[in-house]
Amino acid sequence: MTVRFSVAALDCPAPLELANFYAALTGLEVEPLGDFPVEDVTWIELLNDGHATIGFQKVASYVAPTWPEGSVPQQLHLDFSVEDLDESEALALRLGATKADFQPGQSFRVFLDPVGHPFCLVRANAS
Repeated sequence: MTVRFSVAALDCPAPLELANFYAALTGLEVEPLGDFPVEDVTWIELLNDGHATIGFQKVASYVAPTWPEGSVPQQLHLDFSVEDLDESEALALRLGATKADFQPGQSFRVFLDPVGHPFCLVRANAS
């Protein structure tokens, strides 16, 4: 028996909007909608050539995590390897991310996506 990780899903109020943010950040594409109306999208994924990817699931009563502490725990965060932290930070901010006030390290930077999920940009050669 083989168990293979395939998708990490993020709850959000608008799956297509958040998928478009992460597609622009990573260079991956959003799966095609076909004839499915945008307003009816409750689940969508990024295409990653059969590798693990990110899914986005609509939650009507979505509440953003309060990172690093607070009443709504993060429960999950994503890390993305980057060659240049400054260039990647500029991209993330341009796309709508917010840099977290608390930055606990030097080899990575913490951001909040447009709906509040924490994610990190991690210098690729950091050890």
